[in-house]
Amino acid sequence: MQRLLQSPAPERTNGRAASTRVLILAPTRELAVQIDTDFDGFAYGTSLSCAAVYGGVDGANQTHALRAPADVVVATPGRLMDHMRCGGTRFDGLEVLVLDEADRMLDMGFWPDVCRIVAALPAARQTLFFSATMSDDVFRSAAQIMRNPKLIQIGRTGGLPSGIAHHVHHVPAAEKASWLSQFLRRAGGTSLVFVRTKRGTDQLARRLKAAGVRCVALHADRTQDQRTAAMEGFRSGQYTVLVATDLAARGLDIEGVAHVINFQPPDNADAYLHRVGRTGRAEASGIALTLAASEELADLREIERSLKISLRDIGGAGLQPRHPASI
Repeated sequence: MQRLLQSPAPERTNGRAASTRVLILAPTRELAVQIDTDFDGFAYGTSLSCAAVYGGVDGANQTHALRAPADVVVATPGRLMDHMRCGGTRFDGLEVLVLDEADRMLDMGFWPDVCRIVAALPAARQTLFFSATMSDDVFRSAAQIMRNPKLIQIGRTGGLPSGIAHHVHHVPAAEKASWLSQFLRRAGGTSLVFVRTKRGTDQLARRLKAAGVRCVALHADRTQDQRTAAMEGFRSGQYTVLVATDLAARGLDIEGVAHVINFQPPDNADAYLHRVGRTGRAEASGIALTLAASEELADLREIERSLKISLRDIGGAGLQPRHPASI
């Protein structure tokens, strides 16, 4: 933003840029909305404009913002491709392309659309990747759309915030929901619970609600209005528990999450890092708790080896987790 303000666009119409100057690609609607909201706060009182472009909502306002055009566009790849196919974008003067959560943006789910979008952008631009984890595959993909990139690293790659206490509780799969409902009813603060599947997310949310827990489900099959209401309700304290798929694991900044709970261990160490990174933010303390059945222990041990951490078994002492020391 400082760069845009210090170097105004060469051509402006009615105070607006003749072309979008910065394009930010994000993997989820929630992250695109968060970036757009933060931009609006920082840009208050300036001439800079930003538009969020994502699916699940009427695209008419997005089309207007793209054709205006906004100085900065934050978009999910699929919806942006829809607008590009209709000729509703103006990127001929683009200066910067940003890929947020770059490792997710460069995996096979997003890579084809990212390649098509990049091919339509000016070659003379700066390209920036941001991610907490960067695999060798990401670097190989990056080489296709970047020239002589420089790596800027803050902390160690894949590093975990020091304020997070990592714990495990061994519990049979059939008993997890009952144990978790007891834990959450006694727990202080808010909790973000990760479940592997969309169906499992809905099932667990129903079980917790029946047990008296104020919770809401979040996954990709919910409507955009439902997803927005879930996020707003969790942030405002209407719900103390958000049960979600990995949709909520990437980049979301939710203030004051006390506990991140893996209802099942994630598939890999990177997924664990992104999930638990929703707590202990900005040097605050937080608790990461994984519920593991006997058949899931091998996956959990591999995560411990990869991240060089040791998960403390809380046994039966994990029902009053107001602070890591209490566990």
